[in-house]
Amino acid sequence: MTADVHADEAMQEPLLEAFANAPVADLVLIAGDLTTLGEQDQARILAEACSTLPAPAVCVLGNHDFHSGEEAELRAVLAEAGVVLLQGEAARFDLDGTSVGVAGSKGFVGGFPDWELPNFGEPLLRRLYDATTAESEGLERALEEIADCDVRIAMLHYAPTASTLAGEPEMIWPFLGSQRLGHPILAARPDLVLHGHAHAGTFEGRIGDVPVLNVAVAVTGRMFTVVEIARDGRDGRRALRVVD
Repeated sequence: MTADVHADEAMQEPLLEAFANAPVADLVLIAGDLTTLGEQDQARILAEACSTLPAPAVCVLGNHDFHSGEEAELRAVLAEAGVVLLQGEAARFDLDGTSVGVAGSKGFVGGFPDWELPNFGEPLLRRLYDATTAESEGLERALEEIADCDVRIAMLHYAPTASTLAGEPEMIWPFLGSQRLGHPILAARPDLVLHGHAHAGTFEGRIGDVPVLNVAVAVTGRMFTVVEIARDGRDGRRALRVVD
């Protein structure tokens, strides 16, 4: 899994090399900021890199991917390469008899207690609040779709918890995510949540007893982080192991 790869011409060669030598995995998850400016040519670079992967690639969009207003074109480019793009949607995979569900939503801004934008005042700010609500509701529906899967993963770009933001200035936390994105996660209790966006944030956090990983390349210091998910016999929860 990875996030914030920011594909563009300058990144083309290192990106192709890194993806061609990606670690062995059953799924490759990319938590947004697939491109630098959201341009089709940049998406083609990522699509070419993903075509060398030995496993299915699943992704969500990030804020950079919206910059040029070509989100539909990005989706088409990625779909042609077999990359699954989730926008308030779910994807299911049968991996050697284990059903794995991925619920994906970009997420959006809003903040966390003490630094939270309210649903009050000017219509423009209230529309921003509504946009975060729509992302949260999309994630909730997607998690419901995979409720019967053996392994359930939620993927966003924006952070659904402040526990992975330590290292970022608190004054910008409202622009890095929203606690409201964590509400459907707390209700559904998936096995793993991953996000990116907070480049100076913290790798590991939690929402209740649900593990959350900030897999932005700037945080992990590597293109891919490999995580093994196995049944933990003590309480029925899945156990996670980050593989170096």
